[in-house]
Amino acid sequence: MPPKKKVSGLIKLQIPAGAANPAPPVGPALGQHGVNIMDFCKAFNARTAEDAGTITPVVITVYQDRSFTFITKTPPAAVLLKKAAQIAKGAGDPKRDRVGKVTRSQVEEIAKQKMVDLNANDLQAACKIIEGTARSMGIEIA
Repeated sequence: MPPKKKVSGLIKLQIPAGAANPAPPVGPALGQHGVNIMDFCKAFNARTAEDAGTITPVVITVYQDRSFTFITKTPPAAVLLKKAAQIAKGAGDPKRDRVGKVTRSQVEEIAKQKMVDLNANDLQAACKIIEGTARSMGIEIA
């Protein structure tokens, strides 16, 4: 077994799937750690090509020899809720304003998709987390 590489940094970014480029925020974040930016962009775009346009969180682990590995996560719950409710953005004042509606079945679908990244023991708990996000965005659950 080869010796373990020493980690020199962790970078967390949210990038549109299939659209990583050296412009900010990607370039400066990777550049300060000495990572080859184009290598990351090509690898990320290849891995996320089928979800093009969806915001995708990525965690990049940078090693001392300037190599890197990265893990892509599921899109944020807010992005998925906006898509399901067919709205451009959440409410400015979610306590008073309602900007859209989602059904319980839509919430359940989003919870199933997000289950791997959520801190929930079962689907019901995951649904509650998604419902809380919807409420904080001013989206009604029908």
